[in-house]
Amino acid sequence: MAVRLLDPVTVDRIAAGEVVERPASAVKELVENALDAGATQIDIVIEDGGRKLIRVIDNGAGMSAEDLALSVERHATSKLPDGDLSNIATLGFRGEALPSIGSVAQLSIDAREQGAAIGHSIRVEAGTKRAVQPSAWPRGARIEVRDLFAATPARLKFLKSPRAEAQAVADIVRRIALAHHDVSFTLSGDHLTTLAFRATSDDAKGFSDRVAQVLGRDFIDNSLLIEAEREDMRLTGFAGLPTWHRATAAMQYVFVNGRPVRDKLLAGAVRGAYIDFLPAGRHAALALYLECDPREVDVNVHPAKAEVRFRDPGLVRGLVVGGLKSAITNAGHRAADSARAAIAAMQGRAGVFQSPPPRPSADWDWRASPAAPSGLGEARQAAFDVGDVAPSADARAHAETRAEDVAAPLGAARAQVHETYIVAQTRDGMVIVDQHAAHERLVYERLKRQREEHGVARQGLLAPEVVELDEASAARVADAAPELDKLGLSVEAFGPGAILVRETPALLGRVDIRQLIADIADTLAEDAGLQGAERRLDHVLATMACHNSVRAGRRLTPDEMNALLREMEATPGSGQCNHGRPTYVELKLADIEKLFGRR
Repeated sequence: MAVRLLDPVTVDRIAAGEVVERPASAVKELVENALDAGATQIDIVIEDGGRKLIRVIDNGAGMSAEDLALSVERHATSKLPDGDLSNIATLGFRGEALPSIGSVAQLSIDAREQGAAIGHSIRVEAGTKRAVQPSAWPRGARIEVRDLFAATPARLKFLKSPRAEAQAVADIVRRIALAHHDVSFTLSGDHLTTLAFRATSDDAKGFSDRVAQVLGRDFIDNSLLIEAEREDMRLTGFAGLPTWHRATAAMQYVFVNGRPVRDKLLAGAVRGAYIDFLPAGRHAALALYLECDPREVDVNVHPAKAEVRFRDPGLVRGLVVGGLKSAITNAGHRAADSARAAIAAMQGRAGVFQSPPPRPSADWDWRASPAAPSGLGEARQAAFDVGDVAPSADARAHAETRAEDVAAPLGAARAQVHETYIVAQTRDGMVIVDQHAAHERLVYERLKRQREEHGVARQGLLAPEVVELDEASAARVADAAPELDKLGLSVEAFGPGAILVRETPALLGRVDIRQLIADIADTLAEDAGLQGAERRLDHVLATMACHNSVRAGRRLTPDEMNALLREMEATPGSGQCNHGRPTYVELKLADIEKLFGRR
C-alpha cells in the first residue's frame, strides 16, 4: 500500500485522541488554561457526564480578538515565550487542547481581555473554524464544549456510563483544587454531587483548610505534616498515619510544581516509605507537593501530561522516602483516631440510646415458657459466673500510682482484661492496648536497632536442634543461611528436608524453634520476589518478633503493663503492629460521655 499524507481533519482527530481521552481530559485542559490565565474563580458545569456539555467560566486575563483566532490553530500557544521546552513553568504548554477539542466537538469561546472595550467570540464545529465575532462577555473567558466525540463515534462508544464519566471529572477537579488553594472552584451537573471549594489564605492554615475541604477534616486529624528538602527540591504536604489506610491508592494525590501527576517513581517511593507499617493490600492516603526547578523535570513525556520524568530520580525517591519515614518516626506511638469513628458508627445505629427492654421478674423461669426449646438445655458455663469476670490484673485507682504515669501520653495501667487488653487511665480519658500487637512492634524495633548498631546478639543452644520441613522449604531456609546469620539465627542444611539450628537471637529468649523455622520458611516463600536484601531481612525480623511477643492470654503485673506503655511512648511506629493493625485506641472523656448520651 502506498504511503500518503493524511488530510488535516484526520490529523487533528488523531491528535485529539492523544490529548482528550474522555470528558475529564477536556475539563483538565480547560481548567489548566484558566489557571495559566491567572483566574481566581473557576466554575465548571457538565451534562450527561460531559458528553453533551462542558462549560468552564473563569475570571482570568481573557484574550484579544487576535489571540482568540490563534488559540484554535494547531501549534499556537502563549505558554512558551522563548521556545525552551526544558523550562516549562506553566500547566499547559502543548498548545494542543483547544484545536484538539474543536476537531471532535462543537467548541465556542467567549473572551474579553482586561481593559478592552468589548469582548469577542469564536466557534469551531468538527474542525471548521468560524470568524471571530464581537461579544458582550464581561470578563475572563467562557468555553463551551458540546457533543464531545460526535465527530468520532468510535471513541464515543468506548466512554463509560454518564455517572462514571461525571465522577472522573469530579476527581480531576478535586486534584486541581488541591494544587491551587488560592483559587475558588465549583463543579455542578447531573450524576454528581455539586462541589464548591472556596479560596483559602496563602499560608499554612489556608493550605490545611483546602486539603480539609477536598479530603475531609478526618484526613487532616489523622495525618502528619510533611516538610523535607534536599538540594533544590522541596517536599510538603500531608500523609495519613499508617493506621489510617485505604483499600486502594485512589486517595493518593501527588503534585509536581502544581501539576497533578500519577507517576510510577513517586508511587513506588510512597510504597517504600510505608511498607514497614501497612498491612498487605492496603494503601496510604496522602497529598504531597514536590517543588523543583522546571529544568529538573520533563513534563512532556505523556500527551495528557499525567506522567513526568526527573533528571535525578534517585534524589527524588530519596527525598520522598526520607520525608515520609521521618514524619512517621517523629510521630512516635501516635495511631489513627479510630475510636471516635467507631463511636460515631455506634451512635448512628438505631436504638443505641433507647431504654433497655424490661427485665423479667425474679421468679420467672424460662423453662415454663411455651416457646422454650426442648432437648437443647445444657449446664451454664463456669466462665460466666460473676466471680470469673474480674480483671486479669488489677491496678485500680485505690492502688498506689505514680503521678508521672497518669500524665504520660498512654497513661497509667489500671487493669488487664481477658488477659489480652491493657486498660490505662490518662488525664482526659482512657487507652485500651492490645498487648501482643504492641509488644510485637517493640521487639521488632529492638531487633532492627541491634542489627544496625552492632549486629543481633545471639545465644547458643546447649544441643543443636533439628527441624524437619518439606524439601522446598528446607532448601529456602538453607539458601538464606547467610542472611539469617546476620539476624542472630545460625542454621545449616542437615540432609534432605531438615535444618540444623545452632544459635538463636538472644532477644527472643526461650522460643519454639520448630515453629519459628517453619514460619521463616513461609516468609521466605512469600518474599521470593521481594527486591532488596534489607527489606527481606526486615520481613524475617518481623516474623521473629512475633514469636517473642507477649501473647494474648498471658497475665501481666501492673509494673509490666506500665513498662510496656512507657516503651511504646519511646518507640517510633509503635502505634501499629508489624502487620499494620493499631496497637491501641484512645477514648477521650467527651467520647465516653457521647456513648452514654451525656453530650
